[in-house]
Amino acid sequence: MGIISWIVFGLVVGVLAKLLFPGDDPGGCIVTILIGIAGSMVGGFIATGLGYGSVTGFNLYSFGVSILGAMLLLAVYRVFLKRDGAN
Repeated sequence: MGIISWIVFGLVVGVLAKLLFPGDDPGGCIVTILIGIAGSMVGGFIATGLGYGSVTGFNLYSFGVSILGAMLLLAVYRVFLKRDGAN
């Protein structure tokens, strides 16, 4: 996939992850895109490492793995924000 495809995929995945895992998070569209793109990579890495196959292009499996990865990153992001704000 090209860079524009990854950005669009990351935006969609980031928005859906944020809808499925709502909360009061700072950051706008750029943070959502970055979490979506990174979530796609993390989800693909974890799925491949566990033997479930790799993320390949736009399909339902890749989409699900990417959303789960983005939700995981969103949870980690929130933990670090709370830890930073408490000090």
